[in-house]
Amino acid sequence: QVQLAESAGGLVQAGDSLRLSCAASERTSSIYGMGWFRQAPGKEREFVASIRWSDGMTYYADSVKGRFIIFRANAKNTVHLQMNSLKPEDTATYYCARMTNWQKYDSWGQGTQVTVSS
Repeated sequence: QVQLAESAGGLVQAGDSLRLSCAASERTSSIYGMGWFRQAPGKEREFVASIRWSDGMTYYADSVKGRFIIFRANAKNTVHLQMNSLKPEDTATYYCARMTNWQKYDSWGQGTQVTVSS
């Protein structure tokens, strides 16, 4: 089973930037895509962004479009989430996930906390 390891999140102020990374134990040739989700206290997990490995096609939630960028590093089986202009409402535990088909996910990381203070 694939292992997904997320980098540490952090505590930042509104307007700051933060980058999350997630490394997969799977070979690059086996990866269809990867994505990021988040879950705030008392709320359901929600989709944030995804990227398809073959052509780099990306997809974003409306709430982060224009602020967050998802990109990959093929050689390292790694996906990054660059988060800019952070808002307090971005505070959540962020999870990376393996995409097995377009917007279908089957494996999840353990999550990393991102806290944005106002």
